[in-house]
Amino acid sequence: MSNPESTPRLFDPLDLRAVRLPNRIVVSPMCMYSAVAGNASAWHHVHLGSLAASGAGLVLAEATAVEARGRITPECLGLWNDDHARALARVVETVREVAPRSVLGIQLGHAGRKASHARPWSTPRGYVAEELGGWSTVGASADSYENIAPPAEALDQEGLDTIRTAFADAARRAVSVGFDVVEMHAAHGYLLSSFLSPISNHRTDSYGGSLENRMRFPLEVFDAMREAMADEVPLLVRFSGTDWRDDLDGWSTDDSVAFARELESRGCDGVDVSSGGNAKAEIPVAPGFQVPFAAAVKRGVESMPVIAVGELDDPKLAEDVLMRGDADAIAIGRGMLRNPRWAWDAAKALGGQLEYVDQYAWCVGE
Repeated sequence: MSNPESTPRLFDPLDLRAVRLPNRIVVSPMCMYSAVAGNASAWHHVHLGSLAASGAGLVLAEATAVEARGRITPECLGLWNDDHARALARVVETVREVAPRSVLGIQLGHAGRKASHARPWSTPRGYVAEELGGWSTVGASADSYENIAPPAEALDQEGLDTIRTAFADAARRAVSVGFDVVEMHAAHGYLLSSFLSPISNHRTDSYGGSLENRMRFPLEVFDAMREAMADEVPLLVRFSGTDWRDDLDGWSTDDSVAFARELESRGCDGVDVSSGGNAKAEIPVAPGFQVPFAAAVKRGVESMPVIAVGELDDPKLAEDVLMRGDADAIAIGRGMLRNPRWAWDAAKALGGQLEYVDQYAWCVGE
């Protein structure tokens, strides 16, 4: 439990390579489905600017596709060409102007077999056919997520090489436009996650079968991204701590620990442990429901920081997770959308010190 006489752990700084987070509050990457042909729009300036002014230690921009067929929806952000880079550079410039001391990151991903879907508020929802602006998908294997869409095309070696390079190129662009931190998305049944899980990976080559083989492509992508980035820029990884499908021998907590150890040995600067996404599952959503997976990973690695996520909106719960040693930082997603000043409330509840942007500082405590 937290010690009221000490500085709250949530408000301690956290060092990731050359980047110092002023506190351990992370804004999770959350899809906004508001890009135009992959380009950031006015929405991203307003959305990320607001979150950067929240006082959170790290703000992660939404899952950003490394190639066109890797978008979840036609309206998802992209970073596979220089036009996208220029649009995101303008967003970063806006954020730096409104919150000059903020730490800004971006999550890079590929939707794999879960690509080419309509955004959540579209009618109808579901898979977008090619004649309606969608595209055919690729994946670890030639299957479909819950038979929602036509089967994906199983990637051959040339396809794997292309995507590995696309991740590296996107990481290089992300750093060039000014992001402080980069995160590789290997969670929720998207492409890299689908390689990890035996539920979605049915390959018989060196990328399928054993845990070592299923980890191979995500680890190759990580290595390519790390090599493409400057040494001082941290590289994080988000992955699922479980598929919630032990009945199907799905991805497990033990697998997660093994994957985290491999990442740590390659110079990973932190892992962000979520869950689910490779198959429909009954998930017992409740405050802290994913913390046990982060805790298992934390116990299994040597010193790599671990980020916990999942219904951690209660500041006291967030603080207790850190004080127990179950994680090193706390990620808040939808809670930040509901209350972009969550960090203010947490500081007040726990007695923590927070750095406010000048335009807001005068009203704190009123």
